[in-house]
Amino acid sequence: MAGQLIQYIVVRADLLKTLNWPVGAVIAQACHACCAVTYLFRNDPHTEEYLKDLDNMHKVVLEANESSLHNLESKLKEDNILHKMWTEQPENFPTCIVVKPYPKEVVQKYFRKLKLFKG
Repeated sequence: MAGQLIQYIVVRADLLKTLNWPVGAVIAQACHACCAVTYLFRNDPHTEEYLKDLDNMHKVVLEANESSLHNLESKLKEDNILHKMWTEQPENFPTCIVVKPYPKEVVQKYFRKLKLFKG
């Protein structure tokens, strides 16, 4: 395996700051997306390797607003970076993006300009 495996989670901070969502609801969105991306890419070699050591998984949680979340998704799609955009239903409201586990050196460049999620 190449380098350290990492999973990036990008959450819309404006859900808390502007739309006044409860913290628990925002955390739930990230949890939904993490579960979904793990299931979707469960047979991927990096995902399999990442899940072999559950006590040492590495995740980074970052924040974005709605437009930067959409811009990030476009770039990830363009470069074939496997991910899941979690969209709250039935409102069809995008809340976060999670990439499947990747070697850090492969995906870090997509997330460098984002700040750590502060809640």
